[in-house]
Amino acid sequence: MDHEWNDNQPIYRQLRDRVIAMILDGVLNEGDPLPSVRNVAAEYRVNPLTVLKAYQQLVDEQLVEKRRGLGMFINTGARKLLLDAERQRFITEQWPVIYATIQRLGLTAQDLALARTAKER
Repeated sequence: MDHEWNDNQPIYRQLRDRVIAMILDGVLNEGDPLPSVRNVAAEYRVNPLTVLKAYQQLVDEQLVEKRRGLGMFINTGARKLLLDAERQRFITEQWPVIYATIQRLGLTAQDLALARTAKER
């Protein structure tokens, strides 16, 4: 995880978002344990209560489960749940802006395909 913090958002929220990104990227998989609250707090030099608050949000969102005496683990289906939510957010929030820009610039599907091909080289 990145060690830089954004001043525009609470640290607990940024920690939560980093765990979500790790799940989406496949760094953390279903059934994997989350790093301990103490380890994360020490590594990032944040209050353990901040880490606990981030983890509790993940529990509340049913992405993570607490196992008494063992720690917290990624729930089965967490990645699919996150992907579904991210896809829906993209379609409703980001795609309309992107589509409007494509229309405004008069770009065609061929223009976009050529740009993608050029990037892959």
